Amino acid sequence: MIRRLIFRRYLLLCFFLSIFLVLFFATYNRAAIAESNSARILFQKAGACTKNLYRSKAKKKYRHNWERCIKRYERVYKTFPDTDEAVQAMFAAGKLWTNLYGYSSRNSDIDRAVSLYRELAEKYKTHRLADDAQYKLGEIFYRYKKDPKQAYVEFLKVEIKFPKGDVRVKASKMMDKLEGVLGKKRLAKEKVKEVKAKKKKLISINDLRHWSTPTYTRVVIDLEYPVKYKKHLLKKDPDLRKPRRLFVDLENTWISKDIESSISIKDGLLRGARAAQYNKKTVRVVLDIDNMEGYKIFHLYDPFRIVIDVQGKKRKLKPVKKVIAERPPKKKEIKKGKKEEISLAKQLGLGVKRIVIDAGHGGKDPGAIGRNGIKEKDIVLKLAKLVAKKVREDLKCQAILTRRDDVFLPLEKRTAIANVKKADLFISLHVNAHRNRKICGLETYILNIALDEDSMNLAARENATSRKNISDLQMILNDLMLNTKINESSRLAEFVHRGFLKELRKGYKIVRNRGVRQAPFYVLIGAEMPAILIEIGYITNSVENRRLCTETYLKKTASGIVKGIGSYIKDMELAYKGG
Repeated sequence: MIRRLIFRRYLLLCFFLSIFLVLFFATYNRAAIAESNSARILFQKAGACTKNLYRSKAKKKYRHNWERCIKRYERVYKTFPDTDEAVQAMFAAGKLWTNLYGYSSRNSDIDRAVSLYRELAEKYKTHRLADDAQYKLGEIFYRYKKDPKQAYVEFLKVEIKFPKGDVRVKASKMMDKLEGVLGKKRLAKEKVKEVKAKKKKLISINDLRHWSTPTYTRVVIDLEYPVKYKKHLLKKDPDLRKPRRLFVDLENTWISKDIESSISIKDGLLRGARAAQYNKKTVRVVLDIDNMEGYKIFHLYDPFRIVIDVQGKKRKLKPVKKVIAERPPKKKEIKKGKKEEISLAKQLGLGVKRIVIDAGHGGKDPGAIGRNGIKEKDIVLKLAKLVAKKVREDLKCQAILTRRDDVFLPLEKRTAIANVKKADLFISLHVNAHRNRKICGLETYILNIALDEDSMNLAARENATSRKNISDLQMILNDLMLNTKINESSRLAEFVHRGFLKELRKGYKIVRNRGVRQAPFYVLIGAEMPAILIEIGYITNSVENRRLCTETYLKKTASGIVKGIGSYIKDMELAYKGG
């Protein structure tokens, strides 16, 4: 009896609750419909106001007519913020503020348009007008605010935030146009710098740096602007108790008191380096020599610096008794503890034991940037760590990274690290970019004069300098002693390129081979070992951009690079065995 009573009360409660919910939703729907109708009516009135304004030339001359229509739209999006009409009203008000600026020239008017479009794009991200509002921001910064850099950023946001939006293609075309504008501005800035340098009475020397070992030393002179310089080599003077000296005279320069003008080296090769004001317009940098076999001097740009590489006597190798490779040991002999015969290449000290892996760019230098915001410096750092790990595991060689974190390294320091560490190979890792987004593929470079325009443009970008400065570099390349490792670098490049191209084609259908090329890269200048620069794909190509973002692609690339290095080592050892 009690159970029946409880069950009846439960049914009665459910009945009243269902009636309440029906009434509630009916009332809510009526309110929502009423709100939508009210918003629509207000929006239509604001639209009628705008049509009347645009039809009358006389009305457009007076500010209060514009503000009347803007206030009507404002009432819609403030009173009914959750309606479709609210978004349309916000967009229409932004357009009115922009057009009013054409008559008033008041910065406050165009700023209000920016504020409305930005609020719309951020607050109503899923609305069909969100991408249009973002595009309008790009137009405002380009046409009215005359800020092409910010305009480029706003158009870039269209592609990143609204990849399926109907204005994405238009935004892409505007970005192409702005790339040309920004490029011309950069060249104009460079010309201004050159003019300032010519007008300036004396150019300051900003720093004196060095890296050294008993057989190699690199000294770098940092300057404010490009200067002319002359080199001299003086013999030892026993009467004056002066050692051999190499000095460089820098014309039209002065030395700042803030820098360390004298550095002690004492590495068995150089005693030290010092800079002093030789006369009113010349600074002389002197290197006191203990033991020097050869030297080379060259300059780099942006900022301008002069690099002096000094080589000492190389250690003599102990004579090798056996030069004919003997039979490989039997398994039984290995088990008994007999040592495996060492190859001739290793006996002569010609084997690969130490490899320096250089992750390009870093810190304040992001390198190439994809439209999804991915940066070259981050991709190549991940890849460098993967390559280093495989070098240690698969090749049993020592792997040295030029950088382990997101830090900036000058280009001249990277090869200096390889020389100081007495590396056997130098591998620099990069990601390519091109204005034409259809361009894709893999490239491997060695140091030499660029043979085509693409290589010239790439060298200019990787060197963070101008095409003009690259031409200057090409003119001095033949004067430098840079050809000693060109042939070996070319062989290394062929093996490595073939290795990672083959490995990537196992996992990906389309992998374009752009071959082994030549270009004047600063980062390879002065390397005392076979040195190559690898471009693992184009960050500007949509397909390769997606690949570069994945760990699978980077692991396969690392595997291919290390397999290529392994093939180069085997080939080198076979050559010395006479195989």
